[in-house]
Amino acid sequence: MNIVGISINHRTAPIGVREELHLSPAEITELVAVLKEKLLSGGFILSTCNRTEVFGIQKDGKVDFNRLLNELLQFKHVENLSAKNFEKFFSCSAVKHIFKVTSGVDSLVVGDSQILGQAKEAFQLAEDLQFTDSVIKRVFDVAIKVGKRSIKETLIGEGAVTVSFAAVQVVEKIFADPSTKSALVIGTGETGKLAATHLKELGVVDLTITNRTIARAEQAAKFLNCNVVPFQNYKDELHQYDIIFSATSSEGYVLTKDEVQRAMKLRKGNPICLMDIALPRDIDPGAQKIDNVFYNDIDSLSVIVDQNMKKRKEEIPNVDKIIVEEMINFYSWYNTLDVVPTIKSMREFFEIIGTDELEKIKNKINDEDFEKVEDMIRRLLGRIMHNPTMALREVAEKGTNTDEVAKHSLMVKKLFNLNGFSPSKENAENKNSNTIKS
Repeated sequence: MNIVGISINHRTAPIGVREELHLSPAEITELVAVLKEKLLSGGFILSTCNRTEVFGIQKDGKVDFNRLLNELLQFKHVENLSAKNFEKFFSCSAVKHIFKVTSGVDSLVVGDSQILGQAKEAFQLAEDLQFTDSVIKRVFDVAIKVGKRSIKETLIGEGAVTVSFAAVQVVEKIFADPSTKSALVIGTGETGKLAATHLKELGVVDLTITNRTIARAEQAAKFLNCNVVPFQNYKDELHQYDIIFSATSSEGYVLTKDEVQRAMKLRKGNPICLMDIALPRDIDPGAQKIDNVFYNDIDSLSVIVDQNMKKRKEEIPNVDKIIVEEMINFYSWYNTLDVVPTIKSMREFFEIIGTDELEKIKNKINDEDFEKVEDMIRRLLGRIMHNPTMALREVAEKGTNTDEVAKHSLMVKKLFNLNGFSPSKENAENKNSNTIKS
């Protein structure tokens, strides 16, 4: 199978280069049109923040990575980029790589669940652009199946592997029902918004955010559907919150030990969870000495992240087993494509013989007897064709060697003289023969 692919990813290029080569859906649509015209009969393009990949089957049946690479680089001009920044895949390795991507084991963050959705979108766009055939579609279907099986049957996606998500999981352990608690997120940068999003997903309804720039806070609040408190006022309301996340870029503490102490007096000792996910730290670490204050910073949360990442990596062998299973299934299907025409020709060949013989006795016996003979011939031919049909399918489904499949297919063709056999031609000759006889 002449499927080829090129990939620039987190292993082969720094993020700045990967960002420059990123393709929007509109750009992918434009590039697909170029590839369809010049090079590929079908394929797909996947472009995320961590990878840009082009896979497809070349029209001329050749394997030429340079042509594929040149088309990409001519379309998207990026300086200081060469073939060394790309991994190259062909046939079996190409299919395996696609499966590794959708399963999450090839991601920058092992077990990344987002990549499966991104791959689905890439596959769907390829189909919408009529850039697929039966083989490419089968690759899509199996790749998605691999991704789903990996999530369902292994722990590859379990455990927080970002500081923000780890912090939220710690909150879940501290409070049995986070949905009844109120939360404040200080800072609306990427880390702060991600933390707020995770809190919403955890079920926290009473969520408030604050930022030095009120406009940014209001913009984030609109997206998150939560409350806003002016930055100059949040300390006065500190005691109202059960959960506080801080993720600013401040050079000093945004919360001191004394400020936390005053809030705890107003809370009358009710527990408070402080999550400092900023670097440098936003919350005075001395606050952890106060009774009923549950304090975590990046260092303590990173320990959780590292432990979870280690567990995910330990799951890679289990995912690899799924990939191998599905690759065997895929190639079993693919190999049958070579024998299907042979099986079809063989069955048509015998059906023509049966029809011809029935035609010879059609006017010599009554209708009732003819139906019996017709039924007998159909069953007889079915039994004759059963074993060679099953034998061919078995060889195709069990074998990964296409030469072996082709050899058995050729043997059947020789046995029944099917080379050059054409059902329409055979039928025409039979009709002419019957006409002459009559």
